[in-house]
Amino acid sequence: MSQGQQPVREGEERYAALLNNSNAVRAITSAVEGTLGPKGLDVMLVGSRGEVIITNDGVTILDKMDVTHPAARLLIQVARSQQKQVGDGTTTATVLAGALVQEGVAQIVRGVPASKVVAGMQQGIRMAVEALRRRTRVIEGLDDPLLAKAAYVAGREREDIVRLVMEAASKVGTRKLREPGYLLADAVTAHEKGDNEVYEGILLKQKPLHSHDRPVLKSTKILVLHDALEPETLDEEVLTTEAGFARYMELRDRFSSELHVLADLGVGLVLLERGIHPDAEQFCMDHGIMVVPRVSRSDLLRVSEMTGAVPMRRTALHKERDSLAKLLGNSPYVAYDERLERVRVSSGGQEREPFVTLIVGASTAEVVGESARIAADAASAVQAAVSGGVLPGGGTAELAVSYELEHQREAVKGMEAFGIAAVAAALRKPMAQILLNAGYNPLEKMEEARAAQLAEDSDSMGIDCDTGLVIRYEERGIVDPALVKIHGLEAAGEVAAAVLRIHNVIKMRGYGGQDED
Repeated sequence: MSQGQQPVREGEERYAALLNNSNAVRAITSAVEGTLGPKGLDVMLVGSRGEVIITNDGVTILDKMDVTHPAARLLIQVARSQQKQVGDGTTTATVLAGALVQEGVAQIVRGVPASKVVAGMQQGIRMAVEALRRRTRVIEGLDDPLLAKAAYVAGREREDIVRLVMEAASKVGTRKLREPGYLLADAVTAHEKGDNEVYEGILLKQKPLHSHDRPVLKSTKILVLHDALEPETLDEEVLTTEAGFARYMELRDRFSSELHVLADLGVGLVLLERGIHPDAEQFCMDHGIMVVPRVSRSDLLRVSEMTGAVPMRRTALHKERDSLAKLLGNSPYVAYDERLERVRVSSGGQEREPFVTLIVGASTAEVVGESARIAADAASAVQAAVSGGVLPGGGTAELAVSYELEHQREAVKGMEAFGIAAVAAALRKPMAQILLNAGYNPLEKMEEARAAQLAEDSDSMGIDCDTGLVIRYEERGIVDPALVKIHGLEAAGEVAAAVLRIHNVIKMRGYGGQDED
């Protein structure tokens, strides 16, 4: 050992990887925790080319951050998982994960085996989830006042956006909102030139060919092709022969006949995943058929589901007239919106399930982007509340559950009790951060809130971030979807357990033969 180099203490060396990962997690958490609560502030994200995003959305912040530390990237997965499953509560889930890691590290450093801490945390999270489910208030219907309040909280108190989301929810209906594969947030689209609007139908992003010839179609048939609208092709070698050329002319004549059949069947809109042959383009223009090429497969499937069209390949055009007619969709209204530069395909008057598009407008690209993120959060909150009920917000439910865990911890034998204690402490973090962002002393105000909960026998008692007084959150409409809290806690627990079990970090050798012997 060289002179002047300090020896590494045994404890520091033993927990070096754990402490390093913990610091990385803490750095990520600190980037988003200041946005939490009604007094939370925004974050400005600046790109390498000067592009700017100003947002309060946790998953957007984490997705855009330049993060290389592996433990920090694990934490970002919490936000992504939360966004994918419930669409809201990404910041709370990230803060919870960071708190679980910090509390778990504190127990491990004091001598509790990591395996015991993790096992206790997993047990504590199961107990906390059960306690949250017992406290859940079921939403009776779309007219339940707590549903709009949940949207208001998730929508950052933007009344215009909340009205938009609630209108969309009412048009879709509770049955559709409860479908596992349906996401109301996916129906949100932002446009600088648009106004806030709930459109009963789908907006296609691609422009039609020759849009000014016939911009409005009523009661029209729709053809959806997972292909290009063109005749069958032959190899160049085949065309050099007389028989090959005759076959080529036969295919062109048949294709022309197929186009006339489409026109006779009343097809007014053709949606293509690929391009279109010049002859077909001219035919469609002459017959007033609107053609939209290069439509994404997801949009083709959405239009098909809404209109009843059956997506097909170009070879299906060979079918008999009656068979082909059964594969076409129907829409009462198709139009090209010149202001939005979008094609509107209406679902109105259909017997099938309704489709809606939430159009969010604003003056600039930066503002409209953030408004769309807020609308998506509010839409996700509404859908989660309809599916799983609501809980008092602002961290009050977690505060009550944390004290319940402490009582249950006393009956647990073994060192797993320390892991349960870590969960109980972490559950207080969301409320503490919200109060800190509002300018209050978290310890003092949390004690006031807990005393009020015990005195009133209600988990709904919390602190007004404007006045600092104790209020009943549910009466004030400060509620969150239960699924947001439950999934956030479960996802946070999974990542925290993974981080706490890491004993060492080892760099893998490169692939592609660089480090081969």
